[in-house]
Parts: sequence; C-alpha cells; structure tokens
Amino acid sequence: MLPHDVRHPPPYNSPMSYYERHVFFCLNQRDDGSACCANHHAAEMQEHAKSRIKELDLNGEGKIRINKSGCLDRCQEGPCVVVYPDGVWYTYVDVHDIDEIIDRHLIKGEVVERLRI
Repeated sequence: MLPHDVRHPPPYNSPMSYYERHVFFCLNQRDDGSACCANHHAAEMQEHAKSRIKELDLNGEGKIRINKSGCLDRCQEGPCVVVYPDGVWYTYVDVHDIDEIIDRHLIKGEVVERLRI
C-alpha cells in the first residue's frame, strides 16, 4: 500500500524522492541480431505507458515518471521494465501487460507476479 494517494503528491520537502515511482523501459537495440528489448516493440510500449500515465494525471512531481533506458542487461528474459524505488523487474508481451503493471503496481502498489522476472 502506498503511504499516500499518488493522485495527491506529498509536499516537495517531504522525505520521499522527487517521484513516487520511477519506471525504466529498456529500449536497447543490438546490432549483432542477439536478443534485445527493441525487437519486442519496447519503444511503443514505453510511449503507451507514458501516455497512459499522463491521461490518468499520474505524471509529475511526487507521482510517476516513465523513462527510456539503455541496456538493462536482462534481454535474455524478454523485454524488461524496472520500477523504482520498489526494485521490481517485469517483462511483457503487449499493451495489456503494460496496462496491468500500471493498474496493479503503479496505482494500487500490488506486484504483478505473473510478469515479474
């Protein structure tokens, strides 16, 4: 459970970090043809997550930030996303998986075990 509703961020001078949750999508593209997140539409999934968070008015100070990342070195496990400060790693197949991560983990604070890596 979150210490407060992410729709109403704490004051900036609170002991929490600037964002309640910071989400990184690996967008790495490997030139040698080996497994990489870019081959699984990672850029489109990151844009979907970013747009959805904005639509829900969950972006900004004290809320949620969706970022692009270089290689997170877990490509053999499928495309990956990591949620901080929780330190939870996910893989995904499509936008339905991304929406489940948003709805359950980012909003409700529940880890989505079926997608966890």
